[in-house]
Amino acid sequence: MVSGSGEKMEAEPELVMCWKDLPMELLLGILSLVDDRMVIVSSTVCTGWRDAIGFGLTSLSLSWCKNNMNNLVRSLAPKFTKLQVLNLRQNNAPQLEDSAVEAVANYCHDLRELDLSKSLRLTDQSLYALGHGCPRLNKLNISGCSAFTDSALAYLASCCRNLKTLNLCGCARAATDRALQAVSRHCSELQSLNLGWCESVSDKGVTSLAAGCPNLRALDLCSCVLITDESVIAIANCSPHLRSLDLYYCQNITDRAMYSLTNSCMKSQHGLWRDDAGSSNGNDNSGLMNLNISQCTALTAAAVQAVCDAFPLLHTCPGRHSLIISGCLSLTSVHCACAIHAHRAGRASLADHAY
Repeated sequence: MVSGSGEKMEAEPELVMCWKDLPMELLLGILSLVDDRMVIVSSTVCTGWRDAIGFGLTSLSLSWCKNNMNNLVRSLAPKFTKLQVLNLRQNNAPQLEDSAVEAVANYCHDLRELDLSKSLRLTDQSLYALGHGCPRLNKLNISGCSAFTDSALAYLASCCRNLKTLNLCGCARAATDRALQAVSRHCSELQSLNLGWCESVSDKGVTSLAAGCPNLRALDLCSCVLITDESVIAIANCSPHLRSLDLYYCQNITDRAMYSLTNSCMKSQHGLWRDDAGSSNGNDNSGLMNLNISQCTALTAAAVQAVCDAFPLLHTCPGRHSLIISGCLSLTSVHCACAIHAHRAGRASLADHAY
């Protein structure tokens, strides 16, 4: 270079940055904008990228994988050891085998949330591996995994004591009274449990669960045909935080169960429930927000109306159905408060037009 006075000047060296030199924060920021398939491809660019992604990636979904998911999981688990959320839901033919879950358990010890739903090929070996290798699990979905047994589920519960969400829908062999008693003993922080279509569950398991898991917010007992009023009464008496209850096709449920829910609302309003710290629970009084009693044909309108009146967030009006009563012809007269108000407003409007 030459200055204005004619003197020669040295050129400053240009700053060149290669892709491999990107700061980890910038790389992860870029990858947060693309799908998980691109993240996996990016991890093969170079050693630096592989290490950066492996260290920084905490969430991954492979539910898009239609073929060879098992080998893909086995190859990725040693690379992505910091995973906290992993979705392996299979929407097509079952692919996952125990070897893939064992790889996850062997390398991903920080895992918090895992979705294995519809993994029909998995056996108890997978649950034993998860219990041993992933004790920090707080959310597990194994719905549709029909090969699991209650022995393996009980072992998992004894190891993963931070479980807050557990989906066992369709796991009829695993979700038994024995397994629920283990969950009750070890998983006191449980907030959401799906036992849909687990037909061997009885009052013994549900009452044990109610006593040991006082923080339950959502409980699905859909088609648990053996349960009676005793289960609902136990839940009503021990679960002050309950917001959603599914009793679809529980035909042994009678008015007695409904009135126990109404009484639980009265306890909450009068501050008779106390949390673990001994403080009043009066500030947490929103109560039931969803109740499904479809096909519960023994119920009468008076009992269900009492529940609807006790919990103002239960609705029967169009577009807001949170009190589901389909299949119960005797309950057609049950209406929520806003539906009654709308009816009165309509009558008042007709009267005004008449004059």
